Amino acid sequence: MYDLLVVGGLGVDVRVRVPAIPLPAADSVTVDPIELRIGNTGAGVALAAHALGLRVAVIDVIGADPAGDVVRAALARTGVHAVLGDASAGTRRSVNMVDPTGRRMSLYDPRPWHGPAPFPATELAALAGEAAHVHLSIMDWTVPLLPALRAAGGVLSTDLHDWDGANAYHRPFAEAADLVFVSAVRLGARAGVLAAALAPRPVLVTRGADGAELHTGAGDPTLVPAAVPPGAVVDTNGAGDAFAAGVIAGRLRGASLADAAAYAARVAAAACTHDGMEYPPGLLPRR
Repeated sequence: MYDLLVVGGLGVDVRVRVPAIPLPAADSVTVDPIELRIGNTGAGVALAAHALGLRVAVIDVIGADPAGDVVRAALARTGVHAVLGDASAGTRRSVNMVDPTGRRMSLYDPRPWHGPAPFPATELAALAGEAAHVHLSIMDWTVPLLPALRAAGGVLSTDLHDWDGANAYHRPFAEAADLVFVSAVRLGARAGVLAAALAPRPVLVTRGADGAELHTGAGDPTLVPAAVPPGAVVDTNGAGDAFAAGVIAGRLRGASLADAAAYAARVAAAACTHDGMEYPPGLLPRR
C-alpha cells in the first residue's frame, strides 16, 4: 500500500541562474554553473511528499536518454517506487531561469505522447487502488485513462497550473478530480468564478508569495497566508508542488482542508530555501 500515487509529470530541469527576468538584451551572459537535475511537476509532488514521510509511488513515461537517466537515478536515491514506461520522444525537460530573488521563468518542452496509452487501464487502476490518494499531473497520455482512475475509487487531486479557465485541454482533469489546485497567474480575479463552476469539489487557488485561497463552494473563500521561509529564498521551482504535497500529507493525517493548506504553506516556504527538489532530511516540516 502507498499513501500517494503520482501519475505523470517526471522530467528534468536545466536550472540557470540569471541576473534578471526578463534577461537584458545581450549576445552572451555569463552565469553560475548550469545544473541538470530531476524536475517537473510530478517529481516535485513525489519528492516533497517523500520528504514529508509519505510512502510514494509514481507512474510515468520517460526516455531512454541521458535526461531519463537523471530521473531514474534521483528516484533510486529516494526509494520512491517508480513504474516507468518508455517515451520514444524522449524525456520531458524544462529550462528554468532563476533570478537573484528566487523568482523563476520556465521554458517547458513536453515531448508530446503519440499513440495508444502506454499502460493498460487495468494496470493503472490496480496501482491506484493500492494508494490512499492519487495526484494526477495533466500529461497527455493520461487522458484516455481518466475513467479508470476515477473508477479506482480513491481520492484524486490534480494541479491545473496556470489554466485560464477556458482551455479545453484542462477540463477533463478538473472534472475527474476530487480536489483541484490551480494558479491564479492567468485567472486573476476570475478565480472565484472558476471555483464556483467546479463546485462542489474544493479548489485551492495559489498566488505564490501572496498565499492561496481555499474555495469550498460554501460562502467566501478561506484565505491561506503565505508562510515566512525559514531561510533565504534561493529557488521557487517546485514550491507549488511542495504545497500540493503538504495539503495531501495534511489530509492523510486527518487535518481539515483549511488546516492542511496552512501547513502546506509552511512546506512550500521551506522548499524555497533549497536548490532543487531532492530535499535534505528535516528541511520540510512534517507537522
